[in-house]
Amino acid sequence: MLLEDRAPRERLEPQRHQPSSGAYGLVQALPASKMASAGSDWKTNPATQIKWGLDYMKDRYGSACDAWSFWQANNWY
Repeated sequence: MLLEDRAPRERLEPQRHQPSSGAYGLVQALPASKMASAGSDWKTNPATQIKWGLDYMKDRYGSACDAWSFWQANNWY
C-alpha cells in the first residue's frame, strides 16, 4: 500500500506534490504537515516519510499487512 500501488504509475519522489489534493511525499500524506511528527526533515527525507507512513498504517489499520488487506478488499485507504 505504502508504495506498491503508486510505483507503476509514477516515479517515487520524496518531494512529489499532488496539486489537486495537496498530498505530498512518497506516502502522499494529506495534509503534508502530518509527517512533521516523524521528523523535522519530513519534506525531503524518504526515510522519515516512510517511517510516518508505517506509523500511520499501524495506528489506523493495526499493521502494514492489515492496511494492504484493507486496500485489496476496498480499493481505497
